Amino acid sequence: MRRIWLFVIGFGVLFVLVMTSLVSVAMWQVAEKVQPFEVKENLTYGPNERNDLDLFLPKDDGEKLRPAVVVIHGGAWRSGDKRQLRILAELFARRGYVAAAINYRLAPKYSYPAQLDDCQRAVRWLRKNAKEYKIDPKRFGAAGASAGGHLALLLGTRETRNDSDPELKGISSKVQCVLSIFGPTDFTDERYVQASRNPVLGKALIEFVGKPYDEAPNLWKEVSPLHHVSPDDAPTFIIHGDQDPLVPLEQSEKFAEALKKVKVEVQLVVIKGMGHGPTTPEQREEFMKALDQAVEFFDKHLKR
Repeated sequence: MRRIWLFVIGFGVLFVLVMTSLVSVAMWQVAEKVQPFEVKENLTYGPNERNDLDLFLPKDDGEKLRPAVVVIHGGAWRSGDKRQLRILAELFARRGYVAAAINYRLAPKYSYPAQLDDCQRAVRWLRKNAKEYKIDPKRFGAAGASAGGHLALLLGTRETRNDSDPELKGISSKVQCVLSIFGPTDFTDERYVQASRNPVLGKALIEFVGKPYDEAPNLWKEVSPLHHVSPDDAPTFIIHGDQDPLVPLEQSEKFAEALKKVKVEVQLVVIKGMGHGPTTPEQREEFMKALDQAVEFFDKHLKR
């Protein structure tokens, strides 16, 4: 019971500590390097609450079009803000990507599929406005941590769920490359199922999905990126610690194996001793190396 308790509350409580750690990992890079980009803040990409984003635009280097990356914050689908992964957006912008750090609707006020719909809408809005921001609509990536990693994986495995808006009709939401930083992949895993059977301990998960597992097992399957894997999915880079108490390493291992089976390129970097984020100097060093590898992975697939 104690493990389930730590698993569930950890998504909401420890995420703040994790993001503080991730930001501190990379702050020295920002201080040492000139930031060759401009930022347009609080652009509106949709009609709903929290449908806004910050856009990081690299200085024009003469190229006609640039690849884009949507950066998705975590926080157990119920908290967090686009500023939390600003450092990741800046990292991509310094490498020539148009990076969009987005907000999206949160539980418990909004349950799934609001979070997915907002993320997909952000991609589609950027594609619609690709000419204005000099984006190549055929070269899109998504990156996120924890709950944001989960949503990024859905952008790489699923096409638009709701195509009812006439302004965005027919515009794809699927991305061509994904970075998941310890994002959950399978909500039908026994640990998640058991947590959902306790209305107190499983509150965060139930409020995100909308119903307990036993009332809607197919819905819990629907929110799981693992159950949407197919040969046309996006190449994926995953970073995960082997001591993560919130999202077990097995979640990423199963997803990586599933992609390999359908011949989609995937790279999983496991950081020894790391939990749900780096906490020691050695882990931070390994984490930064993994981020550099992730950007190189994106370069390979989005700058061809």
